[in-house]
Amino acid sequence: MLTLIIRQMKEEDIPFVQEIAKTSWYATYEGIIPMHIQNRFLEAAYSEERLLTRLQTSPFLVAKLGESLVGFANFSNVNDNGQAELFAIYLLPGAQNKGIGTALLESGIQKLQGITSLTVCVEKDNIIGSQFYKAKDFQPVEEFDDLFDGHILQTIRLELALTKK
Repeated sequence: MLTLIIRQMKEEDIPFVQEIAKTSWYATYEGIIPMHIQNRFLEAAYSEERLLTRLQTSPFLVAKLGESLVGFANFSNVNDNGQAELFAIYLLPGAQNKGIGTALLESGIQKLQGITSLTVCVEKDNIIGSQFYKAKDFQPVEEFDDLFDGHILQTIRLELALTKK
């Protein structure tokens, strides 16, 4: 059986994180977001420079299954009100439904000192993501149209209430 390790991302993980982002985006957003917009977003949000900044300024975890990185999660820092945001949680399609997303989410929450709530935005048409967050007790707080690089997406902001640690 392969061992799952959740750890802080390292600089040498960047090419793998880029590949996971691309693979999971293509699998999730095919037919939802036009390919040229996906590619532009991925180039900007997952450039080496941007990932280095995110790595240095916010909690960024990777999931390693056996010898391979199969997913990652990036959180904001906790604000003065005890709130944090889950910016991204992505898994390779073959790594889904194995508890890896849950392990990333729980590890991130444990690392966030003084957190009272965690928010995440998910596209309404992202059924896999929506089902995952619903199963983790995230509650919808807002629904809005998000202008994403000229393409309108129906976005839902979800919130997970947590007890103070």
